[in-house]
Amino acid sequence: MQGRSSANVEAGAGRIINISSVSANNGAGPMAVSRFAYCTAKAGVLGLTRGLAKELAPAVTVNAICPGSIHTDLTDRLIRERRDTIVSSIPLQRLGTPEDIAEVVAFLATVTPNFITGEVIDVDGGQFIN
Repeated sequence: MQGRSSANVEAGAGRIINISSVSANNGAGPMAVSRFAYCTAKAGVLGLTRGLAKELAPAVTVNAICPGSIHTDLTDRLIRERRDTIVSSIPLQRLGTPEDIAEVVAFLATVTPNFITGEVIDVDGGQFIN
């Protein structure tokens, strides 16, 4: 942060954790109402994450999480007919859970990863390994 004395703000004291989607990197799936709009918006979150990481350092770390197929009431309804096919495409052989996402958020929110900023973490069971 230009013009701000680092003596006033402890380096790495703040955390921003954005939630995007694996669709930001591989395009939205058939469940999205508007595929291009959804993946464009999620890709914008990644750009925001990287830009803020540079702008807010060293006072704040900024990272993003890209969930893959997560088991929720909504996804149960949307993927009912294709559930087995989707699960078989995931190397860990299961849908993710909200708790899987929460664990990564908790990790990034702690004091420990204070040398991680501008990163994007896919939480998708290996479904979209880059």
